[in-house]
Amino acid sequence: MLRERGSTKMNPFKRRRSSGPPFSMFSEAHPDSQRADRILASIRREEARSGRGLLKIFFGMAPGVGKTYAMLEAAIQAADKGVEVVIGVAESHGREDTMRLIGRLPRLPMKKVAYRGVEMEEFDLEEALRLKPRLILVDELAHTNVPGLRHKKRYQDVEELLAAGIDVYTTLNVQHLESRADTVQDITAAPVQETVPDSVLAEADCIQLVDIAPDQLRARLREGKVYGAPQASTALDHFFRESNLTALRELALRIMAEKVDHELTEVRTISGDRSIWRSGERLMVAVGPSPFSARLVRWTRRMAYALNAPWIALSVDTGVPLSPEQQQRLDANLELARRLGAEVVVMPGSDLAETLLRMAFLRNVSQIVVGKPQESYLWGLLRPISLVDKLVKGSGQIDIYVVPAAPGTGRSRWKSWHRERERNGRDYWLAAGVTAAVTVLGLLMAEFTGYFAPGFLYLAGVVGLGFFIRSRWAVLMAAALSALLWNLLFIPPVLTFKIERLEDALMCVFFFLVALSTGRLTSRLRVREQEEREREKKTNALFLYSRAIASAADVPSLVSVAVAQMSQIMGVRMAAMVPVPVSPGLKLCETGEAYPMDEKEWGVASWCFKHRQAAGRFTDTLPVAEGFYFPMMSGERCMGVLGVKVEDGERLTVGQRDLLESMGAQLALALEREEWRAERAQRRLMEESEKLHRSLLDSVSHEFKTPLAVIEGGCEKLAGRAAAAEEREEFTEIMAAARRLRRLVKNLLDVTRLESGALRPRLDWCDLGDVVECALAATREARRNHPVSVSLPPDYPLVKADFSLMEQVLVNLLLNACVHTPAGTPMTLKGGADPVRGQVWLDVHDLGPGIPPELAESIFERFRTTRPGGLGLGLPIVRGFMEAQRGTVTLVPVPAGTCFRLVLPLVEHDHVPEE
Repeated sequence: MLRERGSTKMNPFKRRRSSGPPFSMFSEAHPDSQRADRILASIRREEARSGRGLLKIFFGMAPGVGKTYAMLEAAIQAADKGVEVVIGVAESHGREDTMRLIGRLPRLPMKKVAYRGVEMEEFDLEEALRLKPRLILVDELAHTNVPGLRHKKRYQDVEELLAAGIDVYTTLNVQHLESRADTVQDITAAPVQETVPDSVLAEADCIQLVDIAPDQLRARLREGKVYGAPQASTALDHFFRESNLTALRELALRIMAEKVDHELTEVRTISGDRSIWRSGERLMVAVGPSPFSARLVRWTRRMAYALNAPWIALSVDTGVPLSPEQQQRLDANLELARRLGAEVVVMPGSDLAETLLRMAFLRNVSQIVVGKPQESYLWGLLRPISLVDKLVKGSGQIDIYVVPAAPGTGRSRWKSWHRERERNGRDYWLAAGVTAAVTVLGLLMAEFTGYFAPGFLYLAGVVGLGFFIRSRWAVLMAAALSALLWNLLFIPPVLTFKIERLEDALMCVFFFLVALSTGRLTSRLRVREQEEREREKKTNALFLYSRAIASAADVPSLVSVAVAQMSQIMGVRMAAMVPVPVSPGLKLCETGEAYPMDEKEWGVASWCFKHRQAAGRFTDTLPVAEGFYFPMMSGERCMGVLGVKVEDGERLTVGQRDLLESMGAQLALALEREEWRAERAQRRLMEESEKLHRSLLDSVSHEFKTPLAVIEGGCEKLAGRAAAAEEREEFTEIMAAARRLRRLVKNLLDVTRLESGALRPRLDWCDLGDVVECALAATREARRNHPVSVSLPPDYPLVKADFSLMEQVLVNLLLNACVHTPAGTPMTLKGGADPVRGQVWLDVHDLGPGIPPELAESIFERFRTTRPGGLGLGLPIVRGFMEAQRGTVTLVPVPAGTCFRLVLPLVEHDHVPEE
């Protein structure tokens, strides 16, 4: 039951909106700031949704799983609890159980819309908005409305209902999701015509999966509970094959699992819960510049595969600069993790263990994989709390896996200390220099202030050093030197380390501890401040980038502005290549900066565009290229390629690559938006052109009718009065030309009627034999040199059709055959019925030159003709008239000549109408 607004009743809808964690180096921020951002975003969403209806989607893998039935059952339960429920659209597809449930709920009358002469029934949005029920059922969310209604798609009707504060139940199959349509087409080999944007599913308040085993669905299909017998047999051999259904079922389950996972992440972030919910296994491995990290990545991949669990490769950016060799090794380790299927995240943090645990609690990680410390017993005594100890202490319910290093991969502590000293040599020299300066100053003022004042100076010096140095060992050295020098030079007795008074000893010890902790805390605060400034800088850069591409007026300016912004942010040379509309190649967009492209670079860019994978420098694909190229992806579409060239000797870090891919994805979305905008403008232009075209045809055709009638009548009178045979022959030719022109005018009027929807067939019981006789009589003069044979069965059934339209169809086909075949070519009209398929057919077959198979469909297009001088309207009118009567016309392959088959539905009747 939907909750009452403003009440405290339980609501089955869960208002959890999340797009999932982004994939970039900025994907994880400080937990407190991220939690605040999520809470603020949640509050804003709730405010924006104030007064908006709730959407519940019944989601399934294929037709026939029972989505409509489940939706009706849920609606009946809500109605039993007092909720005002109305059926807007509910398709029973002839299923008795579904029809019985539909009968238990009030139903809106369908809106009748004329389209191409056929009266169609559609959802009446205006009536639903007028009645404004509490809950409305709108079946088949992906349905395309008949042209002429307020919205093109039914999901747009649902969005307007939600905006009006009406709760909606609806149904959706997995193949209709925009991002999964291509995947479903690859699986089933069946094109998906109707799609719904993924945002509709993401914004749903509740999604209920309606699941059924593939063999059960196939059994329902055989029993006729999904389709009729002929259609069911074909469906079983194609779309509803068991392998197809199993793949579609997995796809639907994965979509549901992804949505639940995103909702869980958002709930945990907002609540700040640090407990682990073992709703599923998720692994995380710590990746660094060590050679041992590659072994950890492979070990985690094997374990994730065995558990069938997702896994994360986390690299912690502590702010300590890495040597080129270490940076290259780190990039290689992260690229290995990416290739093996990990979600790669680069996260800033000054404390490795704290950052690992923060990420684990944020993403509900169940197992953390780290390497076993390779240190001696003596070093363990000097630093008893290792990374593993910290993780075990703060992990709570998280499992910690400690993987030993392979032989020979251990590290020497002396070498590590030597590298630390080389990397942070400035910090040590600065610590020693400040300590020496404070000592000199203390010696100058000691005889005036006593030995306590130099102690405060040493403390101030250590605290001040924390603002300028990053090495904790340098801070420790400064604190230790300050304590020793204060004791040696100032605490009595001087020039000795002996302390006679207990309070002086305690003072010296506490001075060391306070100086060490205060200096270290100051250093960490400075590091945190630098991290926040760097994050703010990059966030501001992304904001400026987004604003710049949003303000671009057209595609060239969009690409130019975007590439210029990216180049400025990254400090590299960049170029964008977009596909050429009329050819499969790429073109280089002008960005105002020289980006040389030779044949080799174009080849790499083309490979990247074709395979939708990064290539070129810093990759394993065509690494000899000078530039690094990666595709700009929007969903499953590749909107172009971005090229990056850095200076010799420099590399793109994983974080920089992720940032570039993130900005490239934004540019791809903007390009796709511009493409849609251009398509909408072109469509509006075409609609206006078609409207003008129809008006012109209508007016011209009507203006021609009266003069033609005068010409035809006058010629007929003059031919009757003419005495000479030559004059009568000339008048007869004029009359024949006038009749041809009259038929042309009639065809133009018929085309206008079809396109405007003004054609409304009057369906009644017809004898196709009578239709054939009338058509033959109407074309007697035109086919005097074409013999016609008619073969109709004696039990030829009656059909529901418009007699005059069917006569015009046959007249057009007979005249078409007379025009396109030589004199003397025979024609055959043959009819029959197919009770299994429920069809009545009539073939119009001539033995002329025939029509090439590649033109079988195009000949039914307007103004498409195979004869010079022809207008190409006869066959399009035939198709339009047949479709208006719920029939079809097709070109049937025959050994010789051309055969058009007219098909009408076989309708059962209780009695045969009398003449």
